[in-house]
Amino acid sequence: MRCAWCDSEYTFTGGEHVEIEKVLDQVRSFGCPLVEVTGGEPLAQQESLRLIEKLCDSGYEVLIETGGFLPISGVDKRAKIILDVKCPASGEAARNHWQNLQCLRPDMDEVKFVIADQDDWFFARSIIEQYKLEHRTKAVLISPAWDMLSLEELANWVAKSGLNIRMQLQLHKYIWGPEVKGV
Repeated sequence: MRCAWCDSEYTFTGGEHVEIEKVLDQVRSFGCPLVEVTGGEPLAQQESLRLIEKLCDSGYEVLIETGGFLPISGVDKRAKIILDVKCPASGEAARNHWQNLQCLRPDMDEVKFVIADQDDWFFARSIIEQYKLEHRTKAVLISPAWDMLSLEELANWVAKSGLNIRMQLQLHKYIWGPEVKGV
């Protein structure tokens, strides 16, 4: 996917192949029990499902942040899904894999919408209601596209909606700046 506001374009090319055991060694070195697999689209990586399984087998709490255009049905059931439903302003809404919304679990998984304008807001509301996402997921997250929408305006829409949803910000951009990679 190539969202209009993508903040990880550096993941589209380059990189290097790293054996799963080396990834696990690196994760162990951090000493943190929580691992989030993200960065571009993790499920597009050939060995991602095996990595997720190995992380779960090793006792980590595993989060998978996915763009939602590939099926999540093959992801280890111990991992938690954060599914990013693409709104129209992203330029990628036509690629949403709608069957994924049926796979979400109310006790574990989250769904996220990045909102750039009022049309995106109306789109998100309609999807939330159509798929009953307030009840099908642990959380529905609404996030403003960076520097495209007033935080106050989005907060007011969320507050007035009557929906059981949360607004979130890309805190790493506020803390380290929008250009910093890998945080």
